[in-house]
Order: sequence, then structure tokens, then C-alpha cells
Amino acid sequence: MTDHWHAPLRRIRGGELTGDTGQTSGMTRLEAISGKTVGAERLWMGRTHVAPATGSGDHHHGDTETAIYVVSGHPVFVFAEGEREVRLETEPGDYVFVPPYTPHREENPGAEEAVVVIARSSQEAVVVNLPSLWAPVDGA
Repeated sequence: MTDHWHAPLRRIRGGELTGDTGQTSGMTRLEAISGKTVGAERLWMGRTHVAPATGSGDHHHGDTETAIYVVSGHPVFVFAEGEREVRLETEPGDYVFVPPYTPHREENPGAEEAVVVIARSSQEAVVVNLPSLWAPVDGA
């Protein structure tokens, strides 16, 4: 009989994160907590790195909510509002919420690598790469 109330905790060391997850050009996603790594059923968590003077491709994360914590650097999160691009400039200690199906991209205009920690309401890293922020989004 399985005791679901006394399951063991799992530690994933920073050096054990895997890049075997959904990727977008211009950034590197590293997976820590997921269905694949620890058997999570409703959560995905990992870290993303964006090199200096680099931007990611436009993308969205399907029906998942995404929470982002800025660890280092000054990443800029870009999304479309009507016909204009909106740029959220961030600094270490900031949090960003990305609603489901919202096309966006990350940019790092700075001279140092930008590192963020990401948590999603899914056990998988849902990534749908898009040709632009205004591309039609299936499922929304």
C-alpha cells in the first residue's frame, strides 16, 4: 500500500539540472522539478539563462501559468498589447507573471548574463515557439 502522506522529499542540486526540456532560440532552459525528474503532477520549475545582448524567440507556454523570479541581470519581458510592444524592464528580486497563452519573449540588453527561476502550473515545460508576438495562438 502506498502512503501518499509520507512521500520522501527530493533534492535537485544546481549542477543536476537538465537541458532536456522545451527550448526557445536565444535562451537556455534548465529543468529541475517536473514529472520527468521527480514525478511532480502539477508543477514545473527550472532556471533560464539569457546571454548578454541577446533576445529569445517569441513564444508562449500553452495553458500554463508561469511565475518568474529574476535572480541576476536585468532581463526585459516583451509582449503585445494591441498593436504595440510592451517592455517590462526588471532587476534582481523582481517577479513576473505570464498568463496562459500569452505570446512574449525575453531580452537581455545588459552586459551580464540574465538568470531567472521559473515555476509553471504543469509538470512539463510547455513551450510553443511563434513567428511573432501577433501570431495566432491555438487553444486560447
